[in-house]
Amino acid sequence: MDDGSIEQLATRLGVTSRHLRRLFAQHLGASPLAIAHTQRLHFAKRLIDQTDLSMREISTAAGYGSVRRFNDAFRNTYQRAPRELRGRRGNQTENAGVLSVRLPWRSPYDWDGIVSFLQGRATPGVELVSAGRYLRTVSLNGEAGVIECAANIADKNVRLNLHGVSTEGLFLLVQKVREIFDLDAPTADIADVLGTDPQLADLLHAVPGIRVPGAWDGFELTVRAILGQQVSVKAATTMAGRIARRYGEPVSIPDTVAQLAVGEGLDRLFPTATKLARARFNDIGLVSSRAETIRRVARAVRDGKVVFDNDQAPAEFRASLTAIKGIGDWTAQYVAMRALKYPDAFPAADLGLLKAVGETGTAGIRKLRDRAEAWRPWRSYAALLLWGSLSNSGG
Repeated sequence: MDDGSIEQLATRLGVTSRHLRRLFAQHLGASPLAIAHTQRLHFAKRLIDQTDLSMREISTAAGYGSVRRFNDAFRNTYQRAPRELRGRRGNQTENAGVLSVRLPWRSPYDWDGIVSFLQGRATPGVELVSAGRYLRTVSLNGEAGVIECAANIADKNVRLNLHGVSTEGLFLLVQKVREIFDLDAPTADIADVLGTDPQLADLLHAVPGIRVPGAWDGFELTVRAILGQQVSVKAATTMAGRIARRYGEPVSIPDTVAQLAVGEGLDRLFPTATKLARARFNDIGLVSSRAETIRRVARAVRDGKVVFDNDQAPAEFRASLTAIKGIGDWTAQYVAMRALKYPDAFPAADLGLLKAVGETGTAGIRKLRDRAEAWRPWRSYAALLLWGSLSNSGG
């Protein structure tokens, strides 16, 4: 709603603007504009509470066209000026020189599980997990930086530190990080459905805060999924690092990251689709058929034939991806699960899932699919629970 109209949003969602307004009124008690307005204000208030950003920077980050418009909206809602709210908490941030935002999660939350998942799949040079913290290089508005995420278990939030990242696009960046760590998962609803299966009930008891890790970039994840076809997680991670080293854009790491003494080796952005569309991949350890599949996917993404917009229907996305030679249902389901954050994606043919439920072969796949019907609409979370019961599984 920052750059478009209700009519454009309705068209994107495949409904009329009148029906969209009706749905918002019925389920949220407010119009789409009012919800967008409230979301921007709440985000701005968190920045006032948690940072020393100027009011101009905060108004830009929250999507307001001017400081005056931001001040008027804030005063109308909170009956005080933004500067008055900042004055109440003092002017000290927890991390001098680093923009830091707290992102609360829904409890329970399995921080160790999601960090362990990301650690085994972290692309060398692009991502790093160390001492319970997740770091990765990012590019926003043409500027490269590093995001750092760590858990504050007592306060039930993820601390997001931004190194060398400007405030422009901060709102979308925060939303992306919330998706990567799946902070808004409706844990009670998930447990109600999956808990009816005895095996999943036991796994939920052991890991009540199960989450589905998201991804920073859909194309990057798709390449990673292709690399993971029929090889171990470790081997796929090694090849991903070689591709990043060969074709990724070098970046300079901010001093604030270097001071952490954990940022060594973070020196690449993952290569773009345009870069990999003609890559040779020689001496990477990649078989020729998968190298060609990556090039095909890169060309499709470059040309707009495959997009990673989570507003599209999952079936539509899977059809566009599996239309590419070398991409099967497993890859499409896995990417839909993590990049599109589709909670009901389920790669039933995955060998790890079959092993976890004691099934094999084509008949086992059919049995697992039939059994998983009772897990809708949370089959992605069921997959993570089952993968977590094994080791070295899950793409």
